[in-house]
Amino acid sequence: MSEIKIQKAAPENIPQIIALMREFAEYEKLLQFFEATEERLKTALFGDGKVAEAILAFDDEKPVAYAVFFPNFATFRGQRGIYLEDIFITKDARGKGIGEMILKYLAKWAKERGFERIDFQVLQWNTPAITFYEKLGAVRDEEERHFKFTDEAFQKLAL
Repeated sequence: MSEIKIQKAAPENIPQIIALMREFAEYEKLLQFFEATEERLKTALFGDGKVAEAILAFDDEKPVAYAVFFPNFATFRGQRGIYLEDIFITKDARGKGIGEMILKYLAKWAKERGFERIDFQVLQWNTPAITFYEKLGAVRDEEERHFKFTDEAFQKLAL
């Protein structure tokens, strides 16, 4: 029987994370937007002024899942938390409890730092993920809409 191990990512895991990220982008039908590079990810996770953290799940020695997250703050509630940017489990590793293991790992990590919540987004069509999160007690907020300034709009604002 295989052993699932979750651990904090290290710089030498960058190629593995990039490969999993690419697979995630393909799963979400967003591969045409995938621009992440090893250099950019290494800077974001381990560089001066790092902005995020990552964990990996291994089935024996094979990387089968990852999560990228960073601190956030809910102003009206006054709650510190983490924003879960990505959580992905490879197709062959799904159904083995790895997703729940990752979420429990992140919740424990957050609680140890005095955080009180985990926020994330799910694509509307991803009903397996929505069902999974709701089974664990996640609450959906239908009122909020995700906006972003990127590319030309961001550059224009930054002038």
